[in-house]
Amino acid sequence: MTPSPETGASAGNANLTVKQKRVAQRAEKLEAYRRQEAKRNRNRKLGLIGGVTAAVAVVALVVTVVVTTPQPPPSAQYAGGGTGAVIEGSETFENGARHVDTPVTYAQTPPTGGDHASAWLNCGIYTEPVPSENAVHALEHGAIWVTHSPSMTEEDQATLRAFLPSTHVIMSPFEGLPSEIVLSGWNVQLQLDSVTDERIPAFFEANWKSNSVPEPGALCTSGVTAPGLV
Repeated sequence: MTPSPETGASAGNANLTVKQKRVAQRAEKLEAYRRQEAKRNRNRKLGLIGGVTAAVAVVALVVTVVVTTPQPPPSAQYAGGGTGAVIEGSETFENGARHVDTPVTYAQTPPTGGDHASAWLNCGIYTEPVPSENAVHALEHGAIWVTHSPSMTEEDQATLRAFLPSTHVIMSPFEGLPSEIVLSGWNVQLQLDSVTDERIPAFFEANWKSNSVPEPGALCTSGVTAPGLV
C-alpha cells in the first residue's frame, strides 16, 4: 500500500536539508526562549509593582500612626526636683507656711506662699476660680499654679494646657491678675502675656516639684476638690 503524501509543516520539514533543519530548530528554541524571557519580565514587573505598592502602604501606615498617635506634650521633659534656675522676669518672695483655718489676705496676686488651709487642693484643671488657701498648700507640695484671665479664649487655654505635666499642677481662672497668665510656685512667680512664651516650659523645669518647698514629695491628690475640676 502506498503511504499518503505528507502535508503542511511535516511535509515542509521532510523536504529540508539537515542544515536547514538545524536552523529551524535553533529558530524554534530562540522563539521559545524569547517567550520565556517575556514571561519572566512580566513577572518581574508584577513583583516590582507589588513591592512598590506594599512599600507605599507601609509608609502610609507609619504616617497614619505618627499623625493619629497622641504626642507627648512639652511637659515630658520636666524631670521634677526643680533646677532652681532663675527665669528672666520671675520674682521671688519670702513667705511663711503656717496652717490656719481662717481666710488669708495674701501679699501676692495670686499668692505664692504664706498662711494656708490645712487641706491642700487636688491638682488638676479647673474651669472656675479655686480657693487660694487650699491652692497655696498645693504649692507647698511642689505644685505649680497656672492662673489665667477668665476671658482667655478656649484656643489659648488649650495651648496652655499642652505645657502642663500630668501631676502637681493646678490651672484655673483668676480674677484681677496683673497679666494674662501668671505662673506661681512656692515663693516664686512669673507674669506672662502670651501662651506661646518660651519661658513657660523653662519655669516648669526650674520650679516644678521643687525640692526647696516646705513639703517636697508630698501628694497633690487625696486633698479637697473645688468646683469646676475637669
